[in-house]
Amino acid sequence: MDVGFIGLGKMGLAMAHNIAKAGHRVRAWNRSAVAAVDRDGLEMVASPRDAFQADVVLTMLSDDDAIREVLLGPGVLAHARTGAVHVVTATISVAFADELRARHAEAGLGYVSAPVFGRPDVAATAQLTIVAAGDKAAVARAQPLFDVIGRKTWLMGEDPKQANATKIAGNMMIAMAVEAMTEATELTGSYGIAPREFFDVVIGPLFAGRSYETYSAKIASGDFEPGFKMRLGLKDLRLATAAAASAGKRLPQLDAVRTRMTQAVDAGFGDKDWSAIAEYARR
Repeated sequence: MDVGFIGLGKMGLAMAHNIAKAGHRVRAWNRSAVAAVDRDGLEMVASPRDAFQADVVLTMLSDDDAIREVLLGPGVLAHARTGAVHVVTATISVAFADELRARHAEAGLGYVSAPVFGRPDVAATAQLTIVAAGDKAAVARAQPLFDVIGRKTWLMGEDPKQANATKIAGNMMIAMAVEAMTEATELTGSYGIAPREFFDVVIGPLFAGRSYETYSAKIASGDFEPGFKMRLGLKDLRLATAAAASAGKRLPQLDAVRTRMTQAVDAGFGDKDWSAIAEYARR
């Protein structure tokens, strides 16, 4: 299959390489230069328009604004290959998903929202969890690519924003789990119990799962090298707040975690892993 790929950060690069390794031709573009070693197996093209000369195009751009800047502002969709399907794999707002659906329909293109759960190391091993929504035929076109970047694809419906709501809510829950572990270690630390000792008791017997295992280890070790930067996590909490407001919901725990993360980013933690909320709390 001819595949376009736009957005070669740590996540996107791992995904693009796995698609190429599966035998697909990958026309790739990134806003900044990509090292020669990272370009191996990819056909680097000169512009996003060139990347859209493909059967299916995946984008892993950081937010709504980046997609507007790269695709909508320059009019890339109007010059895409006829009948192409565009898959947005990043976390975007539910409102923007509606806009993208309409803009792609105007251009005669398929549109699928398929945000992914997983950090760069998970992407590298093709074990991402993919939540997809959109027209059934468009999703089916993209499914062979989902199969080589992820461990499972969950189909959430035919309205693309259903996938975005799922991803936003999932990231919200991860942030809440990090906050819960942070507050628990603040309490137990006051009584001379080290984070690792506390987590040995509760992670597994009481709280099993990848998020608890990954972030408890980071909190216990104090290693906050970013797998997912806190400023991006804050962006997702703001997306969750906007989605809740649009639905007429108020989520008090979300408000509390977003406030704490805002304070941590303002204090200079934005480029650390979002589990560095624990370090911010300790300070």
